[in-house]
Amino acid sequence: MACRQWMNRAVDYCVEADATRTRLCPREFRSINLRYAEGVNTGLTTLYRPVAQMEFELVRASGFREFPPRLPEQPFFYPVLNEEYAAQIARDWNTKDERSGFAGYVLRFRVQTKFLQGYEARVVGASTHREYWIPASELDQLNANIVGSIEVVSEFRGME
Repeated sequence: MACRQWMNRAVDYCVEADATRTRLCPREFRSINLRYAEGVNTGLTTLYRPVAQMEFELVRASGFREFPPRLPEQPFFYPVLNEEYAAQIARDWNTKDERSGFAGYVLRFRVQTKFLQGYEARVVGASTHREYWIPASELDQLNANIVGSIEVVSEFRGME
């Protein structure tokens, strides 16, 4: 079986293929499909949400159990698929914005994978910039599918 390698900005992986089957090399399967495998094995998917100070306070007020309703000018809720992308937003955008309180937080939460099957993960920049677009009207359903607590992964502060 010959091994062909593809590389893009997000992933460097190897696919073995012959006339009867195609599979990822086992070494690479563990690293690039960890989130997918987690969803298959546990029925849960880990997502991240970069938030500013006000949204963080509202999540904290909920006991770290749910996200607050969107504002009228926010038609979608955007959870992201990896911590690095969430940190980039929290650190590079929120900390420079007065409306964000010059603070950014990365929150991690787990949601029922079945719930996410109704949504497409979208690439919105580089291949690592992946997020779901959940209509604001469906945020209550997302909140109902969160398993466990919403966790604070990191905090960033800017210059006021």
